[in-house]
Amino acid sequence: MGFKGLNLKIKYRSSDDDIVNDFYIPVLENAKLYKRAVGFFSSSSLIEVSRGITGLIKNGGKIQLIASPKLQEKDIEAINKGYEDRDEIFERSILDSFTKPSNYFEEERLNMLAHLIAKGLLDIKLAFYEDDNKIGLYHEKIGLIYDDQGNKIAFTGSLNESSTAFTKNFESIDVFSSWKGKESLERVAEKENDFNRLWDNQTNKITVFDFPSVGIEKLKTYMKEDYDQELDKKEFKESQVESLEFDLDNYPKVPKEIDLYDYQKQAVNSWVDKDFKGYFNMATGTGKTFTGLAAIAKLFAEKRSLAVIIVCPYQHLVEQWVEDIELFNMDPIIGYSASCQRDWKDRLKDVVIDFSLDVIKHFCLVTTNATFASDFVQKQIDRLKGNVVVVVDEAHNFGSFNLSKKLNTNIPYRLALSATIERYGDPEGTQKLFDYFGEECINYPLELAIKEEKLTQYYYYPIVVHLTKDELDAYRRLSKQMAKCFTTNKNGKKVLNDKGKRIAIKRARLVAGAQNKLSALKEEMIDYIGESHTLVYCGATTVSDIDYVDGKANEKELRQIMAVGSILGNDLDMKIAKFTAEENSSERGILKKEFSKGENLQALIAIRCLDEGVNIPKIKRAFILASSTNPKEYIQRRGRVLRLASGKKFAKIYDFITLPRPLNHVKNMAKSEIKSDISLIKKEIKRIEDFADLAINPSQGFRLINKFKDVYNLDKLHGGV
Repeated sequence: MGFKGLNLKIKYRSSDDDIVNDFYIPVLENAKLYKRAVGFFSSSSLIEVSRGITGLIKNGGKIQLIASPKLQEKDIEAINKGYEDRDEIFERSILDSFTKPSNYFEEERLNMLAHLIAKGLLDIKLAFYEDDNKIGLYHEKIGLIYDDQGNKIAFTGSLNESSTAFTKNFESIDVFSSWKGKESLERVAEKENDFNRLWDNQTNKITVFDFPSVGIEKLKTYMKEDYDQELDKKEFKESQVESLEFDLDNYPKVPKEIDLYDYQKQAVNSWVDKDFKGYFNMATGTGKTFTGLAAIAKLFAEKRSLAVIIVCPYQHLVEQWVEDIELFNMDPIIGYSASCQRDWKDRLKDVVIDFSLDVIKHFCLVTTNATFASDFVQKQIDRLKGNVVVVVDEAHNFGSFNLSKKLNTNIPYRLALSATIERYGDPEGTQKLFDYFGEECINYPLELAIKEEKLTQYYYYPIVVHLTKDELDAYRRLSKQMAKCFTTNKNGKKVLNDKGKRIAIKRARLVAGAQNKLSALKEEMIDYIGESHTLVYCGATTVSDIDYVDGKANEKELRQIMAVGSILGNDLDMKIAKFTAEENSSERGILKKEFSKGENLQALIAIRCLDEGVNIPKIKRAFILASSTNPKEYIQRRGRVLRLASGKKFAKIYDFITLPRPLNHVKNMAKSEIKSDISLIKKEIKRIEDFADLAINPSQGFRLINKFKDVYNLDKLHGGV
């Protein structure tokens, strides 16, 4: 149709335009001749010049290219002083300007240009500035394009055909069309005259000569049997999904071998319907990670451009996410202090610039909560423009005072993943999460997951222990101190002050580290000395071995996890290992593999780093020595045991229930003493109810609850600290 049918602008700028798609491709598809003076010569400048020319080639068009050898200061000095032959320096410069193509498209473009040279459709000349026999650089930029109807387009500006012109720099070009008035026609004629005089070596102080044969031979080394005539269409004009797939670059997509469950598809669709905001409330082990990644793929498919930021609590969870991110066809930047990608900060800075300028259509950062909250990462996020999504795993953590301040409101698309989105005892923090992420997209509870066989069934065995006399005395003392630390909040509700909260933590640790749990664990574990796939959850606390001499305590404190390790490893001679924050990601990976095999490693002893996200499906039984009153913690721990695995028909959970004193002592106590026990009893009952309710053997837990209620007359008594 010629140029007149195109809706051309008089200026194109990187901030507002896609210069390749908006200018080069439509113009060159209607062209017969392309004349270009590009500045410096390099293989990357050839690649950039070739963008959009497949339409020109189909029209039987030709290209005339003028470039300047990219000389170093020492080269110019050597020529000017006669130290070295000028032609030899030019040839060396041309050969040095060829660099290895970095992807399929660059390789194919050099192949295509080699074919054009061989067919006589591409002619290259070199130019340099020369005055009084002194050599300088020629760096003029002119473009002329002709159609078969006599129309001409001239363009000038800052756009260099270099490795960074189309990809990293901010560029602009001015466009003049011969049919758009006298002034524009004159400018086209002026630029045409300038180029033709250059081509014919008639420009004052500029010397133009034929491209050296060594350069032609070098270009021909990229020639294949044929070239891809649909190259521009594949790289630019089709949907970005198709072009990236052809380019072998990475972009989010659901792997063909993964068939999402219906509830996962419903979650993604609900998130889409809610304008790509919301949270997935899904039981631990039901595939939150895959569902979140499928949501990312869905968003990319619609927007065709997407920056992805994935945040999870710990470094070992980042590494676990990386495996799944790569499965979903993304190449993540792994951002945290000990990352295997030493240059992750430089990579992140580069892709943020490229993405914001629409040079690239996608990148993915996966990072920890702490690194996400760092000034460096927050600064990069502030610089992002365009379609950005943040996916936060175990998102309940971001309701905290410090992390909630790092939830950037400029990120348009948001997804929270959690089995326990509501923060225990923190309604304000919970509301912050709802305000930022939006509405619930799916509620897939543990009960439904077990019923639909997405998680395994389990037996529940509560193991009752009681505090020692010294522990009980300490517990009652702390309870009395706590009772003095209540205050009234703005809603008129009685709450603990900061001092009271510290005392509460100390009291909880005392219960978690109750000494009698160790002997009870040893007794229960005897039945599994020869078994594998056992997990023991310890508290981040201490146990005390106390000998009283003349009424004075001689106390040796030992971390509970070390005491458990000694019992299992030394006393019972089992093959065990710790799984804690002290082990690095590589060590944890080895532990998971060995644990799954079950040959050289029978049991893992863990603290909190297994609470969130870690996937070890082979766990058959768990001994929970310590659980806080926070449902999030024991829900996470239960879910860790219920993941499906080959050969695993059911799981077993042994839950250590701590009472203030033996039940047969209660009947002889005064009511005031009984009341001090009630708080702990009620908390333990709540957990037993939650565990027993979904167990294969619920009666085991509920019989115990009824016994507690009967002994403590809980239907009549109320209160307690």
